[in-house]
Amino acid sequence: MSLVITGGRLIDPANHIDGKKDLYIDAKGFVAGVGRAPAGFKATRTLDATGKIVCPGLVDLRARLREPGQEYKATLESETRAAVAAGITTLCCPPDTNPVIDTPAMAQMIQSRAWRFGLAFIHPLGALTRGLEGKLLADMESLDEAGCVGVSNAFTPVHDTQVLRRAFEYAATLDLTVHLHAEDPWLKGKGCVHEGEVGTRLGLSGIPEAAETVAVARDLALIEQAGCRAHFCGLSSARAVAMVAEAQKRGLPVTADATAHHLHLTEHDVNGFDTQCHVRPPLRSKKDREALRRALKSGVIGAICSDHQPHEPDAKLAPFAESSPGVSGLETLLPLTLRLVDENVLELSEAIASLTSRPAQILGVEAGQLGPGATADVCIFDPKESWTLTSAGIVSRGRNTPFLGQEFRGRVTHTLVGGKIVFEN
Repeated sequence: MSLVITGGRLIDPANHIDGKKDLYIDAKGFVAGVGRAPAGFKATRTLDATGKIVCPGLVDLRARLREPGQEYKATLESETRAAVAAGITTLCCPPDTNPVIDTPAMAQMIQSRAWRFGLAFIHPLGALTRGLEGKLLADMESLDEAGCVGVSNAFTPVHDTQVLRRAFEYAATLDLTVHLHAEDPWLKGKGCVHEGEVGTRLGLSGIPEAAETVAVARDLALIEQAGCRAHFCGLSSARAVAMVAEAQKRGLPVTADATAHHLHLTEHDVNGFDTQCHVRPPLRSKKDREALRRALKSGVIGAICSDHQPHEPDAKLAPFAESSPGVSGLETLLPLTLRLVDENVLELSEAIASLTSRPAQILGVEAGQLGPGATADVCIFDPKESWTLTSAGIVSRGRNTPFLGQEFRGRVTHTLVGGKIVFEN
């Protein structure tokens, strides 16, 4: 089916487009033209996007989809369905599934199941070490050939610095990006909140800023030694951001992202022992949040991600320290980013770039742009429509979010994957 999207404001930061332009999509699911119909083009369907924003499908750098291993929390089908309802057409899946993504068979299985559903594309990360045990290196070459867009040890730290160095060197020979969760396990200890005034008042064990900065310092030293490309996942502190900024100025090939919830919430939102605000890394101070926002504006932080972690209801009913960390974030990724525009943190084109072209560039995938010949992964949303997030309205199996009951502006009306309409509201 060929189609044309008319009347909308097309924002495609990768191609420096921001204006009222029609988008033409051919029957094979590729962009046939922008602003002007190619010779002989005939659309079998027209989508009227008057008053709406048309942009590339969103690219989410980190989403735990729970399959395989934790299907009682969510499945690939349920979460890719939630993704397209949120305008997300490309997802990156960390390797800490069960079994771990440390073999080509596991990587291919996840991709083939996603392909079968025909919803969002899933790009897996391969394990940095076998079984994420931090002892033996995974076969990164085979994982690369199986379609993994990078490697990571997820939340499991690699204690042996020599092993980590060799892993970085191996990744460098394959030009694979290493995705890093910077957290010193000994400084973290049994902490569950930021080590600050709120945690002290509530009597909860704190995680100091140094748990992040010490790990970032170690990783940066090894990155420079090994010459590998690296991406820091979910930075949370001002000092860590400054260290990454300094490394970028020195020419180190490092990038970083921040989660949508860390750009809005602080340690003060934990008041009342709200387990929906139990996340990893923890919500930190207002000073840290403002530093994350400035780094996003300056480009030190290149992308905003959901860090989607759906949980069953019981996981959040335990006492705060014993509850499961994480937020179900797919469906608030776009509206929370648009809220940054309302708060004058970002221009709209910058916000769209942080969800499309920039994360696609970090992953090294052909997504996040709508130039002629590109795969027609498209998100259309009404920037003026207001709506309230309710538990019943969440498509994801995980309804664990601290934003329930809040009013948002900007709602997805259509999502296209490969030129096919997979969501229509």
